[in-house]
Amino acid sequence: MLTYAQSADSTALNRTDTIHTDNVKNQLNSVQQLSAEGIADSLKRAELQAKVARLTVDDKQRSALVKELSALKQKDSLRTIRQKQQVDSLRRFVKGFPVKPFRDTVFLLYLKQGSFTAKDRAEAIEQRLIRLSENYRFSSDSLKIIEAEQTTDIIYADELIMSVSDMDALWENTSREKLAQKLRAAMGKAVTIHRDETSIQTLVKEGLLALLVLGVLGLLIFFINRLFKWFTGKLALSERVSKKGVHIRNYQLLTPARQLGLLNTAIGLVRWVTILITVYFALTILFSIFPFTRDISTALLGYILSPLRRIGEAIWNYIPNLITIIILIVVFRYVLRFFNFIKLEIERGQLTIPGFYPDWANPTYQIIRVLILAFMLVVIFPYLPGNESPIFKGVSVFVGVLFTFGSAGALGNVVAGLVLTYMRAFKIGDRVKIGEVTGDIIEKNLLVTRIRTIQNEIISIPNSAVMSNHTVNYSSDATHKGLIIHTTVTCGYDVPWRQVHQLLIDAALRTHLLEKEPTPYVFQTSLDDFYVSYRINAFTKLPNKQAAIYSDLHANIQDVFNEAGIELMSPRYQAVRDGHATAMPPEYLPKDYDPGGLKVRINDNGTK
Repeated sequence: MLTYAQSADSTALNRTDTIHTDNVKNQLNSVQQLSAEGIADSLKRAELQAKVARLTVDDKQRSALVKELSALKQKDSLRTIRQKQQVDSLRRFVKGFPVKPFRDTVFLLYLKQGSFTAKDRAEAIEQRLIRLSENYRFSSDSLKIIEAEQTTDIIYADELIMSVSDMDALWENTSREKLAQKLRAAMGKAVTIHRDETSIQTLVKEGLLALLVLGVLGLLIFFINRLFKWFTGKLALSERVSKKGVHIRNYQLLTPARQLGLLNTAIGLVRWVTILITVYFALTILFSIFPFTRDISTALLGYILSPLRRIGEAIWNYIPNLITIIILIVVFRYVLRFFNFIKLEIERGQLTIPGFYPDWANPTYQIIRVLILAFMLVVIFPYLPGNESPIFKGVSVFVGVLFTFGSAGALGNVVAGLVLTYMRAFKIGDRVKIGEVTGDIIEKNLLVTRIRTIQNEIISIPNSAVMSNHTVNYSSDATHKGLIIHTTVTCGYDVPWRQVHQLLIDAALRTHLLEKEPTPYVFQTSLDDFYVSYRINAFTKLPNKQAAIYSDLHANIQDVFNEAGIELMSPRYQAVRDGHATAMPPEYLPKDYDPGGLKVRINDNGTK
């Protein structure tokens, strides 16, 4: 489809060029036709003037001839005005054919003359001027101007060099006589300069000058080689290069030998580039010495100067847009600084917005920052260099397509990250359970949430997975209301439930990281076939220490029940006892433990 559109555009463009060329040709033909009519009228006017001169008597015939002659003069004047208008409109589109017999353009020709087109006229005049330059008896004063009936001729001896018509003068916006004088001077000067440039004396001087240029070039290459050789030797003796090498912190990027080799390679490359540039400019000077090679010199200079000139012009023309971009960047920078100031004030608590939490300040600022930067890019884009280039537009579309199809999953995580931020489901440092993962939040960003488990494992969960799972936050109210630590024990029906309650509460009060207030309490959660289930509930303000708290609580429950001589039953455990109590090992008994009401003291060495 694109190829068809390009083909259609090309066809339309070619059709437009063809129509334009036909219009120009029609206008040129119209000018030529007016010129032909002028010549015919001139002949008729001359004939009428002759008849009027023969009629000396003022009769009706002479009056009629005079009237007809006056009408022809007026018609000729109007025709001249029309020709001038048409020539002025064509001057912007019609390119003249250069007459350049000696490489430089002497003048331009726009119109045909007789059966000769403008190009044929230019080539014929070039050949005649070349023959004049080969005539050693030529003198610019020998070029003569002779007035003919319809043209002004420039001749040398008996040879016609060029005929200047009224239409030629009209194209140059001057008279025929003045144009002939101007062209005669230009031809004489061009032939004289060419003869001087191609004389034997001039060629000898130019040859000697060329030898001098070659000698200077040789000396320059010699000194360049010596200079770089000296510099390479100094570099090899440098302690910094020969001993230290290149280090990035504790990593040695380049050994001294590799560093020296790399520097020598770079120096050699610079040396060859310097020599090539010197030879290039020397050739430019050398070719500019001889007239027949000056075109080559101009072309060589153009290869360097033309790109530099275009670059300079592009930079100069781009300065207004660059100033505009700088001003826009400064404005947007201060806008961002203003929003950053608002963010910091909210985070510090200096600025309070009802319904807006301090932990929303940074993510909200990041969203606003992205939007402002995107808007800045949209505003600056028209001022970027090459923004109208088809290549620039194509690359922009290609990058957009890659971003769209390649970041679908990432964008889902970004959106989920934003939703989680404003849901305030958790914050850094909270003890949470996401799916089957339990641990402390150590990082959350727009893509993933990272959790450190109690086994010191770092687990990264995509935000989209966090959104699709339920999240339990143990820390959200722990500092104010406390987190309830609970565990279930089972005892037989023969054990008084009030005693079990008290023992469980005592075990909770013994646990170091559990709060004394509010007081721990017990729920009887079930009455099973062989036992009763009791659940102890106690408060803590350190949810991140759950593992240690549970371990300590379980140990204390075992201790207090063993102290009371009560056996903890499990759902799948039964035991037949012989009536004797199971004694605890002495090292686990309190110092003043009294079994059966007897005071028994356990010494430090374990004896009673």
